Amino acid sequence: MAPSILIVGATGNTGRSVAKTLPKLLNSSNTLSGYRLIALTRSLESPAARQLAELPGVEVVEKNWVEITSDWLREHEVARAFIAAHNEPNQFAEESTFHVAALNAGIKYVVRISTTAANVRPDCQAYYPRQHWAIEQLLDSPEFSGLQWTSLQPNVFSPFYLSTAAELIKKYRETGKQDTLRLMASRDAPVGIIDPDEVGVFAAHLLSQDDPTVHNHAKYVLNGPEDITGQQTVDLVEQHIGTQIKEVIYKDVSFVDMLYEFKFAPTGQSKNVVLSIKNAPETAWEGKCSASTTSREVLDLAAPKRTPADVLKTLLDV
Repeated sequence: MAPSILIVGATGNTGRSVAKTLPKLLNSSNTLSGYRLIALTRSLESPAARQLAELPGVEVVEKNWVEITSDWLREHEVARAFIAAHNEPNQFAEESTFHVAALNAGIKYVVRISTTAANVRPDCQAYYPRQHWAIEQLLDSPEFSGLQWTSLQPNVFSPFYLSTAAELIKKYRETGKQDTLRLMASRDAPVGIIDPDEVGVFAAHLLSQDDPTVHNHAKYVLNGPEDITGQQTVDLVEQHIGTQIKEVIYKDVSFVDMLYEFKFAPTGQSKNVVLSIKNAPETAWEGKCSASTTSREVLDLAAPKRTPADVLKTLLDV
């Protein structure tokens, strides 16, 4: 068998575009044109997995990534890997186990998905950015010198950020009635929200580099091509419905309570830990997450192009 590139989270937000973008990039590579592409899924029968299986040059394999071992990686001759892990409270334990396996299996290069750059620090009040910080510290340690890696720190994903706006527009079109528009955004702070597909495209460009050494130990900040404020989101909604919004709640994080109640409480997760997610948007509200923070390397390799207006239109067309 030929060496392979593994995509962990191939049916997720960013992994799908990695799988779609990589085959063409590998075909034009000087050193990687013969590499196989393995897209991991927990179910071969899922619609997303079926779509990936139709892509030329992509082998879809059914396996839960948290069960990957060094032996499995050697068996599949994995030379490079992409990983977009979950953000649940046990992320560090499970993702670090993957990286230890990758190190011991002799994998040469890993591209991973982190989170909003302004939050990736040890004192962030939200729990999950601290996990990403800890993973980056682990990879940066001397013990991991044999594994090259790049950590991508994307801003909040635009489909999620604009989901409540899209829902209001759809309901208004169906019923002619308005609900309260609840936005995670503050009224005036500019935020460079990004389409996750474009994060995956950039990751694919990194994984297809003949020599990724220049990107080793790099932490790249990714934003969309332009900022949007809460007020500008309201303006977009009003353009679509042709009338003024009656009531807006900015800085709304009530979705976290529902997330805890329906997903985490039944499994006994710490309420205190999960509700700390409410603190995650604070850096955006403080103006620290604008498009101006995008890393130069992102703009050079695969500059994001999809604007908030583009993403909202896609959400409405689904």
